[in-house]
Amino acid sequence: MLHRKSRISRRAFTVTALSALVASGGAMAAGSAMAGGKDRDRRRATREMRGVWVATVANRDWPSKQGLTAQKQRAELIAHLDAAEKSHLNTVVLQVRPTADALWPSPYEPWSQVLTGTQGEDPGWDPLGTAVEEAHARGLQLHAWFNPYRIANHTDLGKLAPSHPAREHEDWVVSYGGKLYYNPGLPEVRAFVQRAMLDAVEKYEVDAVHFDDYFYPYPVAGQNFDDDEAYDRYGGGFAVRADWRRDNIDQLVREMAAGIKKIRPRTEFGISPFGVWRNAGTDPLGSDTRGGVQTYDDLYADTRKWVREGWIDYICPQLYWNIGFAAADYAKLVPWWSEVARGSRTKLYVGEALYKAGDSAQPAAWQEPAELSRHLTLAKEHAEVCGHVYFAAKDVATDRIGAMARVVADHYEQPAIPPR
Repeated sequence: MLHRKSRISRRAFTVTALSALVASGGAMAAGSAMAGGKDRDRRRATREMRGVWVATVANRDWPSKQGLTAQKQRAELIAHLDAAEKSHLNTVVLQVRPTADALWPSPYEPWSQVLTGTQGEDPGWDPLGTAVEEAHARGLQLHAWFNPYRIANHTDLGKLAPSHPAREHEDWVVSYGGKLYYNPGLPEVRAFVQRAMLDAVEKYEVDAVHFDDYFYPYPVAGQNFDDDEAYDRYGGGFAVRADWRRDNIDQLVREMAAGIKKIRPRTEFGISPFGVWRNAGTDPLGSDTRGGVQTYDDLYADTRKWVREGWIDYICPQLYWNIGFAAADYAKLVPWWSEVARGSRTKLYVGEALYKAGDSAQPAAWQEPAELSRHLTLAKEHAEVCGHVYFAAKDVATDRIGAMARVVADHYEQPAIPPR
């Protein structure tokens, strides 16, 4: 195991002090300390989510490649934390269970292949433990990001570690779209994946548990997700299979929320779904969009319900489209989600597509360094929006056309602490 003596940076000290002031009722004093006596608006903006995703699946953001030494892996992780701190972000959402494996020593699942190149091989250090310690030393929150059901981005069970639960329980597995998934319709699967994820909550002082947009898999044309046997066995109370599938995901969300609070009452539970719940053409409650995917119908994730029922602490829809995009306009989705969150106990953050900025394959709007900054300006018109999370860490570091630098200059001049 690699260890480093914990340090408290000046920013971490400032953010910790601000947190204490706000918690004790001194919100205005905290704002004054943070903004140096600047205007009232800035003093009020002492609580705001400013997050970044660090994706590990397929080594998207970190580690940069498989098989690096423990020292190099650790150094790269620290660099991402430092980049977040430099950009006045306050939260890192680290993917710690990318494909039914683990970035911590888990008794339930093997070490992730993204570390050593061999699933199940001990990397010689504890990435999640280090991430929590080093993030907190910098005044950053650490949200542990889990994927509940994805097993592998291939269909060969033989490529998994010999001890992998999917090899021991082949009846839990569905092959679909060139990938392997646990079947969400099996109660024993739901119980297992919760145990596997909650193990990290028991061991580490994570500030939140985070799910992304993968529940039932995204639809693949001409293919069927084969859960016939599970539906025959457990779906008797549902005349329509889609309702049964949604209920399976609802149960996961409710049970996971309860499990987290039982272990760590102050640890939050957040979900970052695809940005379109349903199109208005499908449901009058839906958004003025023409999304090719609707989470309610295609992923069997009733994301609107989770907010309205207060099952989750925050929702962070992935609004990965530019202002004016015809099929899914950012300027229409922000007010729609704000209306969903209004009056609920669930905080609303907005997932931002930093990775599109400067990508020549994207529409013209994404070639403008100011597009993301305009997103934040628009979102400020909606009181329910409590901040933003950026996809993803590699793009914060490279910042191809200076879009992140523009956000920082326009909106993040002063530090902020995450909402609670």
